[in-house]
Amino acid sequence: MSESAQPATPVTFPPAFLWGAATSAYQIEGAVREGGRTPSIWDTFSHTPGKTAGGEHGDIAVDHYHRFREDVALMAELGLSAYRFSISWSRVQPTGRGPAVQVGLDFYRRLVDELLAHGIKPAVTLYHWDLPQELEDAGGWPARDTALRFAEYAQIVGEALGDRVEQWITLNEPWCSAFLGYGSGVHAPGRTDPEASLRAAHHLNLAHGLGTSALRSVMPARNSVALSLNSSVVRPLSPQDPTDLAAVRKIDDLANGVFHGPILHGAYPDSLFAATELITDWSYVLDGDLRAINQPLDALGLNYYTPALVSTAEADPNGRRADGHGASDHSPWPGADDVAFHQTPGERTEMGWTIDPTGLHELIMRYTREAPGLPLYITENGAAYDDKPDPDGRVHDPERIAYLQKHLAAVRRAITDGADVRGYYLWSLMDNFEWAYGYEKRFGAVYVDYVTLARTPKSSALWYGEAARTGVLPPVEAE
Repeated sequence: MSESAQPATPVTFPPAFLWGAATSAYQIEGAVREGGRTPSIWDTFSHTPGKTAGGEHGDIAVDHYHRFREDVALMAELGLSAYRFSISWSRVQPTGRGPAVQVGLDFYRRLVDELLAHGIKPAVTLYHWDLPQELEDAGGWPARDTALRFAEYAQIVGEALGDRVEQWITLNEPWCSAFLGYGSGVHAPGRTDPEASLRAAHHLNLAHGLGTSALRSVMPARNSVALSLNSSVVRPLSPQDPTDLAAVRKIDDLANGVFHGPILHGAYPDSLFAATELITDWSYVLDGDLRAINQPLDALGLNYYTPALVSTAEADPNGRRADGHGASDHSPWPGADDVAFHQTPGERTEMGWTIDPTGLHELIMRYTREAPGLPLYITENGAAYDDKPDPDGRVHDPERIAYLQKHLAAVRRAITDGADVRGYYLWSLMDNFEWAYGYEKRFGAVYVDYVTLARTPKSSALWYGEAARTGVLPPVEAE
C-alpha cells in the first residue's frame, strides 16, 4: 500500500475538551425596546444612514430573545458542551449606571437555566461592543469614567449569575472597540480620532482589570475570569528586510502589545510609546492603573481568523494603508502610516480573508510562551461563505467543514506541542447581523432564513456536532 493510501490517523481531542459555539447579544437578540432596554452605540450606528450594508440593523436580528429555548435545544441536539454568549449592557443597566433592571437580568437567568438543564456550560462575555449610548454621550471609552461604570456593571451581572456560570470573559476583542470604533470609524460609535482610539484602548484595559476585581468580589472562587483578544499574527512581506521587520514590530504593538503588555505583564511596550509619541502623551495612564489592569487571569481567550502581512509603505506602492477592516479613509493603526498591509496568498472566505490555519497554531504557541501555565480557549474561529439552501431545503457547506477541520487540527497540533488549550468556540452558532456588513455575510453553522427566522443546521453543524460528541474530527468529504 502506498503512503498516500494509508488511512489517516484520527485527530482525537482530550476527553475534557469543551466544544462550543459563540454569539453576541446585538447580533442575535433583537427585542431592542423590550424590558426597559435602551439604545446602545450599535443601535445608533446601525440606524445612521450609510454606516451598514443596506442600512440593516439588529432591531430583530434573529430574534433569539424570544427563541432562546429553541436555540438551546438545537445546541443540545448538535451535541455542544458549551455556549459563549454576551450580555447586553443596556438591557441590564439601561443608562450604564445605577441599579439593574431585573427583567433584563431575568432573561439571562432563564437562558443560563435552560443551558444548564441541557447539560451545556454557559460562558458569559460581559462586553461585546454594545456600549450604552448614554455612556458614549458622556465620552465613551476614551473617558476614564466608562471603565468605572463597567466595573459596577460587572459586579451586578456577577452577583446575578455567578452562582451558576463558572466561565466569565470581561471584554471581547478590545482592539475592535478601540481602533475600529474610535480610529477608523467603521464600527460604532464611528469616531475617527487616533488619540481617542489610544485613550479608549487604555480605558478598556482598565475596565478589564477593574471588572475582574469586581467579579471576584462577588463570585465563588471556583469561577474562571478571562478576556478574549483578537491578537494578530503579523508577518513581514520580506523576512530579511529590516524595515519590514520594523513594520511588524509597530503593528504587533498596536494589535497585541497594547493589550497583553499591561494585562499579562503590567506594562505597555516602550516601542508603542515611541511609535505614538506624536499622537498622544499617554498622560491618562495614571498611577496605579497598571497594577489595577494586571490582575491574574484564570484563562485567556484567543480569537483568530487570518494572519496579517505587512511591509514598510515604501516597499510596494500597491500595499494598502488599511488592513481590510471595512472601508474607511481613516486608519485603525495610529502612528503606523508608514506601514502597508498586503493580501496573503491562498484561498479566501467571503470576507476576503485568507485561510491559513498555521496562523492559529502560531498564535496559540505564542501565548503559551507569553503566559506560561495559563489555560487557553479559542473563543472565536470560523468563516463566512455564501450559503444557500438546496432545492430540498438542506444547506451544504463543504468549504466551512474543510475550514473547521484544518483549524481544529491546528489546535490539536498545538496541544501536542505543549499548549494547554481547553476548548474551542465556533463562530458562530448561527447566521446573524454581521456588524457593518449587515446580513450579507453568513458565519453560522446554522442557517437562518431572515424572512421566516427558521433555523436549519448546515452540514458543517452536523460535522461539528459529531466532533463534539465523539472528540474525534470526522472525515472531510472530497470536493
